[in-house]
Amino acid sequence: AAVVVTGAGKAFSAGGDLQFLRDRHADTPSRNAPIMRTFYQRFLSVRSLPVPVVAAINGPAIGAGLCFALACDVRIAAERAKMGLTFATLGLHPGMGATHFLPQIVGPQVASELLLTGKVISADEAARCGLVARTAEDAVAAAVESASQMAAAGPVAVRALVRTLRMRQDMGLDQALQREADAQAQCYASRDYAEGVEAVAEKRAPAFAQFEDYRE
Repeated sequence: AAVVVTGAGKAFSAGGDLQFLRDRHADTPSRNAPIMRTFYQRFLSVRSLPVPVVAAINGPAIGAGLCFALACDVRIAAERAKMGLTFATLGLHPGMGATHFLPQIVGPQVASELLLTGKVISADEAARCGLVARTAEDAVAAAVESASQMAAAGPVAVRALVRTLRMRQDMGLDQALQREADAQAQCYASRDYAEGVEAVAEKRAPAFAQFEDYRE
């Protein structure tokens, strides 16, 4: 057996819920850190499935949506898909394992550029840097074909191999998730983050203050 996950509409996942993002600014860092750990786990539970998981990125995969795809075993993208970990452009530290999985998948240098700039890349560029295994005109059909090949292999061996691969990939994951949750909680309290969220809501470029405010 194998699992294919994809978006229900034209997008794989277009980003976070605006009200949830506003609520985080209104809450406290000490509450936000555990809230984010719980939030991460809802999506990263995909890694507890005992069979291979193939993400068919059928459209835009932005922010947390792309983080979810990174947690899958294989990613296949539609030729028109766009992908980006745009957290920094919102004034927010990345979360949901982005800083853990992305460097493993594309290498530290490419991961640093993608995370620090928050830029959105094409499916072709994602394939060139190894973010996705390949592109296809129909990502779902290609993902189903790949998953079917996995399912046709010896099931005991495949399940054991899934565990082997994930065990290595998950070394240090818990520490990374805690660091991300703490860093996001710190950012949620900042004026830059509030400005980033409102800029998204108003469809304009954010005007970040560059530095935190300090009391004399």
